[in-house]
Amino acid sequence: MKIIERPSPNQAARPDGATVDLLVLHYTELPLKESLEILSDDKREKRVSAHYVLAEDGAAYRLVPEDRVAWHAGQSYWRGREALNATSIGIEIVNLHGDRHDYPPRQIAALIELCRAILARHPAIVPQNVVGHSDVAPRRKIDPGLRFPWKVLADAGIGLWPKANATPIDGDIQQALQRVGYAPPGALAPEEMVEAFQRRFRPARVDGVADRETRALLAGLLDRVGAGA
Repeated sequence: MKIIERPSPNQAARPDGATVDLLVLHYTELPLKESLEILSDDKREKRVSAHYVLAEDGAAYRLVPEDRVAWHAGQSYWRGREALNATSIGIEIVNLHGDRHDYPPRQIAALIELCRAILARHPAIVPQNVVGHSDVAPRRKIDPGLRFPWKVLADAGIGLWPKANATPIDGDIQQALQRVGYAPPGALAPEEMVEAFQRRFRPARVDGVADRETRALLAGLLDRVGAGA
């Protein structure tokens, strides 16, 4: 795919020995022009950036090289690690609000192409480590939103989707969610952890209740995680 170079000054060197092993997907909540301006503004009190911005028409803008740190994840946690900017790649997808607005098919097709290229360059990004901002910062963020087509991406080999018809898990759901990668018990209230999971895997009803359907989806996802899929 064609990449449009649009360098942002908001970047830093990766720490010595850092391995890129996480791909974080976001939505912008702003139109393309404003998003590019904010992600390149070095006068803001809180400077932000991303490696890529993906427009609604499928055009991809590269703001930060993949071997450099972009400031997109903020205070974050996944699979036992915090401050994930150092080892992640961030894609900002232009969408005014992913809970209310669908992602155009052309944009998702371009996203799949971009993600596949990133994964090929960074084999340490296993499927379990393709996440949304709402996964790694659930108390602060809800993007890429309820309308984001996670299953479409998983079917294309990007990320994970639960196996169907799994037997619901029993016991402590927080510990099970931690096995997926979410923050450990105590970092968030139990319902916050469940909501983060539901937001991605059961967007039709995000209520924080660890009901039978939620537990079945979690069991199906853990089957994928356990298989290394």
